[in-house]
Amino acid sequence: MKFFKNHLGYLIFGIAIWLPILIVLIVLLYIIKSLEGFGDYFLKFFLPQEFIGRGLGLALVIIIFYLTGLILKKTSLGNFLSRIPLIGQFLGKGNKKTITVDRLLNLTPCLFLFSPTCPSYGWVLSEEKVQVNGENNSTLVNVYYPNVPILITGQIFPVRKETIIKLGNSSAEIINILLYAIKSPESIQYLPWDNENIESFKKRIERFGLNAE
Repeated sequence: MKFFKNHLGYLIFGIAIWLPILIVLIVLLYIIKSLEGFGDYFLKFFLPQEFIGRGLGLALVIIIFYLTGLILKKTSLGNFLSRIPLIGQFLGKGNKKTITVDRLLNLTPCLFLFSPTCPSYGWVLSEEKVQVNGENNSTLVNVYYPNVPILITGQIFPVRKETIIKLGNSSAEIINILLYAIKSPESIQYLPWDNENIESFKKRIERFGLNAE
């Protein structure tokens, strides 16, 4: 019985490895077949059926994709379309205030206390002074919190500065972690705020459940 249990475990483990790969391959083949069918349908308007060989429709679609990217990147049409809020986010051009992957790569990544027990990854956008009775009492930091896996859609949270830790890791490393840890850095690097003394820094680290010593 133990022999069968062990080999059944190997079988289940093999299925767990291959099943996601097979699903991806099936979806990819379906997409390729659909694109080729679309290309063939378009070619029928210009060529007789006997001249439409296998793969010609897919090649046409690839050329269309390439020319579309070239036109949007190299002409003023891309700048015009980038002014449209949703489309502009995917183009990564135009308004620099929108969140794009390019912009994320140039922002400072951080950890912030999404809840008392759950630090979450985000990016520092800006700082805002808070006034009480006309006096500056504290600072709020606008943190961008991305939705996974579409990182350019997310929320902006005003977070108390003392509940944020700046990270020395690159934005690319943090993006890799958020994309289901496809590649993880050797370590997460904590950094103090500018002009922050070491005692205050250690105190904030302890709020994240880590020993600063």
